Amino acid sequence: MSTRGENEPAQLVIHNDDDTPDQFVIDLLRQVFGKSEREAAALITQIEQKEKAVCGPYPQSVAEALFTSAQQRVSLQGHSLRITLEAIKTPCELCGKPEGRMDVRIGSRTIWLCSDCMRAADDKADEAEEEFDFACDVMDWHFTKVPRSKLVTTIRQFPGHMRVDVQAAVDRLFGKAVRLFGLNEEQRYETLSVSRLLKEGRYALAIAPLQYSDVDVGEKSPVKCLDNGLWLCEHDGLRYAVLLCAHREYSREPGIRIEILVPSGSAGAALVQQCFSELEEAVQAARTYRGKILSLDADSDYRGRSRGITVHRLPPVARDEVILPEQTLRLLDRNVLNFVGIRDQLRRLGQSTRKGILLYGPPGTGKTHTIRYLATHLPGHTTLIITAEQIGLLGAYMSLARLLQPSMVVIEDVDLIARDRDDMGPCEESMLNKLLNEMDGLKEDADILFVLTTNRPEDLEGALAGRPGRIDQAIEVPLPDETGRDKLVRLYGKGLPIEDAVVAEAARRSDGTSCAFIKELMRRLAQASLARDGGNSVISADIDEALDDMLFSGGRLNARLLGGAQAMAAG
Repeated sequence: MSTRGENEPAQLVIHNDDDTPDQFVIDLLRQVFGKSEREAAALITQIEQKEKAVCGPYPQSVAEALFTSAQQRVSLQGHSLRITLEAIKTPCELCGKPEGRMDVRIGSRTIWLCSDCMRAADDKADEAEEEFDFACDVMDWHFTKVPRSKLVTTIRQFPGHMRVDVQAAVDRLFGKAVRLFGLNEEQRYETLSVSRLLKEGRYALAIAPLQYSDVDVGEKSPVKCLDNGLWLCEHDGLRYAVLLCAHREYSREPGIRIEILVPSGSAGAALVQQCFSELEEAVQAARTYRGKILSLDADSDYRGRSRGITVHRLPPVARDEVILPEQTLRLLDRNVLNFVGIRDQLRRLGQSTRKGILLYGPPGTGKTHTIRYLATHLPGHTTLIITAEQIGLLGAYMSLARLLQPSMVVIEDVDLIARDRDDMGPCEESMLNKLLNEMDGLKEDADILFVLTTNRPEDLEGALAGRPGRIDQAIEVPLPDETGRDKLVRLYGKGLPIEDAVVAEAARRSDGTSCAFIKELMRRLAQASLARDGGNSVISADIDEALDDMLFSGGRLNARLLGGAQAMAAG
């Protein structure tokens, strides 16, 4: 604690600058100002919405040191980001009187208090040390002077897979709470509510340790999210409480339920509206998952982490690693990469910015690899990968696609749910109708790209494949030609001591096979080389042995499984 004078409080203001990358500003906030990742993301949102964000207040000497360090970093990186140092006359932050004199450090924040409030704060701190066993006692203590009949609750529910963004907003909104409690959920299939917390006697809900789940968001470290929590808060003399818990419905993904309890009246209603507005803005911004490659989590997680959304960490695929005919690559570039690049111009000309692409070809030719190439070369796009068995979750996927657009929605093996209607059962037809409705329901200016894949294009239902506006371009992903097979042999055999003549022989003798076949061929050549001379060379006899096992000794079924059925037929 120190008196004001040489430590007159000051603040640093970071102004919006469209030319400075967000990542630089985030790094600056974390490395210079000591902000957490969530705090930095919240400040970035504030800069975008309000054109500036404030860091502080700090004692004058600390503010000057931070200002110098920040300016040096901005200058060193050649950015134009503007940061200003502003002296402030800080009133007492509790009572508002102009004579706030004492600076007090609370966590990472410094606040200024007058002497009267300093004594009151000490008394309040002593009072807050009181321990509670049950939620009803906590609520009675917090709302001592307000009858229960004068309390009002308001509820919002958010999708469970957005819990990280909700948690970040909750931390920002209620981080200055008087107290935070965990709750004992005896019946895990029930949804908690404020009315349940108020029950007394044998039905009283017990206080418990705070329970967190680690949520994997595709970063170096998972994000800790509360399973449930009860915040006791105060704002301008108005006491209120916030309950966060899971909203559970049978056979559906648990949602996030937030209930705010306030005294009745206009002040409480305005506070509730402000809190929910900020929570909704945080979910709409959805910074956690934007620009990543995602799928909804439907499987067991043996790492013990709760996800809701799986973030796929796919390495970038270079264009020369996509072994396709040049004509196919040009089609991909024109209809996907170049199309995305001119969306704004198309929109200005009144043209639709949504698009549907169908990738078709035999199994193992590289359709999934091609999608990875597109996903890692669409700047700022979120990619959602839907397998055929997850088509029942299409509604949730499309909600995410709209929220996180620009986005690419990938549906693999679409023929499994989009066959000719004469061959369908009622469940398949229902799923097909849902897909068609989602594709038709997109606004013309939606920045959503559909990419569908199939091994059997001839079986596709005409309502999907034969109507313009759903599929705008079909692109064949064929079996590789000899040039392609040569590139594949070199790509998958880059760690082998293989000479050009052997590469050419392997490419020639694998005619009619798929990319997947050649990848397996190179593994078997490596295995044969290791068995023969410890992996020092690859010879023609190794190719003979591998091809015989893959195409002939294993029979037609083995050849078909490995993607070499056409080569066997030709032989």
